[in-house]
Amino acid sequence: MKPIILTLVSGYLPGFKYGGPIRTIVNMVETLGEEFEFRIITTDKDLGESEPYPGVQLNSFNKVGKAMVYYATNDMLSYRKLCNLIRSIPYHVLYLNSFFNPNFTIRPLILRRFGKLPDKPVIVAPRGEFSEGALRLKRCKKRAFITFAKALKLYEGVIWQASSKVEEKDIGKWFRKNTRVYIAPDLTDMNSKSMNYQLVNKHRKKEKDFLKIIFLSRISPKKNLDGALYILKNTKSCIEFNIYGPITDQAYWAKCQDIIKQMPSNVKVSYMGSIPPEEVPNTMADHDLFFLPTHGENFGHVIFEALSVGTPVLISDQTPWRNLEAYQAGWDFPLDQKEQFTKTIDLCCSLTTEDYSPYNTGAYKYALNVVESNNAVEANRQLFLEAIKEGRYTGPHLES
Repeated sequence: MKPIILTLVSGYLPGFKYGGPIRTIVNMVETLGEEFEFRIITTDKDLGESEPYPGVQLNSFNKVGKAMVYYATNDMLSYRKLCNLIRSIPYHVLYLNSFFNPNFTIRPLILRRFGKLPDKPVIVAPRGEFSEGALRLKRCKKRAFITFAKALKLYEGVIWQASSKVEEKDIGKWFRKNTRVYIAPDLTDMNSKSMNYQLVNKHRKKEKDFLKIIFLSRISPKKNLDGALYILKNTKSCIEFNIYGPITDQAYWAKCQDIIKQMPSNVKVSYMGSIPPEEVPNTMADHDLFFLPTHGENFGHVIFEALSVGTPVLISDQTPWRNLEAYQAGWDFPLDQKEQFTKTIDLCCSLTTEDYSPYNTGAYKYALNVVESNNAVEANRQLFLEAIKEGRYTGPHLES
């Protein structure tokens, strides 16, 4: 019998609007699904949608790829019903994919704290929620909860999953004493069509003095679309800026729309809506530059997707994707250096197809190197194996 990893996550297939966490879990299931049995509890609808997914059996397990997925309606997420559901599953490890999520992390941990759940290993993957930029958003509310969680000892005895050394340090700033942190990077789609080299050269006729830029992410403060718009507002270049992604914060989107109305005539901005994952590679390849001055990413699947089709990226330094310029794969700057973003956009705009081609190739090679050299699969495998050993962590502990 394969060990059962009971995975709680806010969204899963066929949804896609929750972004990176879905891709991470899907890739994990498809990569490790022969060794571990993944049973997933998730919501019954995609982010921002009012209707459940069509074609799935609600409040019941459905076979999805290599996983069994339980699509829970809202009423099933009450303390009592969630407790009964979790207790009905003979799992070996409870795998939580957020720190702040009320339904899929906080409630299970409160139930655990008061002895309502089996005493089994728990892995918590905060998915970048402890990054400086992410914590700056709704700062008071988040810090109050961290204080509450520590006082109640909600996270006592859990194994933390960090996707990188940077996230390990971020976790350690808030939880130090007796904290077990295991670095297991997010898994990419190892057999992704987005790694097809043909897409690197697709439509790669870079027009001089013109730049086609894509923003593809959730429309939320963390992704910093308004920051991107302010930067573009100050450029003198001729820009086509296409925004893709679900609107998850209407007030924030209204703020962005106000900025768009003030754009100079040299910058054309269009909102293109959401697109399913299978359309992302070609859409990325149809643009010259991917622009995401995010406040924080623990991995950033969308950054990888851009690089993997040869689209250079212009991002903040709040992600694991660093020193991109040295590889001619893109640029990463601190958010307070807005002039660097503007200068880079103007530089890219001025280049011809011949000038820009090394960046297309550099982006692809950078992504390919990540796939070939990353030990992410083994690290994730060992994460679960260590947790199964009653959560004993054999690696180094953070200093108290």
